[in-house]
Amino acid sequence: MFKGSIVAIVTPFKEGVFDEDAYRDLIEFQIENGTSAIVPCGTTGESATLSVEEHNKVIRVAIDAVKGRAPVIAGTGGNSTSEAIDLTKHAKEAGADATLQVTPYYNKPTQEGLFQHYKAIAEAVALPQVLYNVPGRTGVNMLPETVARLAEFPEIHAIKEASGNLEQMAEIINLAGDKITLLSGDDNITLPVLSIGGKGVVSVVANIVPRDVADMVNAWEKGDIEKTREIYYKLLPLCRAMFYETNPIPVKTSASLMGKIRLEFRLPLVPMSSANLERLKNALGDYGLI
Repeated sequence: MFKGSIVAIVTPFKEGVFDEDAYRDLIEFQIENGTSAIVPCGTTGESATLSVEEHNKVIRVAIDAVKGRAPVIAGTGGNSTSEAIDLTKHAKEAGADATLQVTPYYNKPTQEGLFQHYKAIAEAVALPQVLYNVPGRTGVNMLPETVARLAEFPEIHAIKEASGNLEQMAEIINLAGDKITLLSGDDNITLPVLSIGGKGVVSVVANIVPRDVADMVNAWEKGDIEKTREIYYKLLPLCRAMFYETNPIPVKTSASLMGKIRLEFRLPLVPMSSANLERLKNALGDYGLI
């Protein structure tokens, strides 16, 4: 479940409302192109702007659309432990295979606070858990020693590491590599993460090029380093383009330009600047996507 190309799927909107039909089409696109697992309601899914009711609905629709063809790793994290537990309970009842739990944002807990947060969720809901460390978003960095402590819980299976710090990721492998699976949380460094023992990527760019991301990780698993490297360097300019502005603005814009969704965000996210939009169009054109 916790390997390969795992897409952090976007949430499409239509006139301010969750676009269920477009979402189901996006999921079919992912399944048809070899994506290993689907993550609804992650950062890329604009989870921070979804109401609790919308959040739960998006997860239910994802589970129904996937129909057991791939694992659904539901984003149910939050900066309130009790809310994260409630969302996780709903995801389990809906049939999610696992949960993605971001480190609490804004309130900047200590390492002990992080430990107690994840411990409380693990003890409250018997559902496989993927930790999610993204200090650039949350303002707090979960250290390898904390990850190693959490890896002792049977519910905690993997970590999506988006610190960008390969030394830190290597220390996770060193301390707890036999108990927890390391996943890249940053498309730009998927190959380096694989090289130190990672098993896959929770990907943004897979929203628009799922087959290439899946082929890259599969090639690594088969020991074909040259093919892995070839695909990685092909993808790299596109990966960088996904962060010309705050994620998910570029990837949703890309999906819109490809005719897959309407171009619509929830405030405080807004459309790209004209200059960055032209840069993005050039990157998509160079890749042959538009």
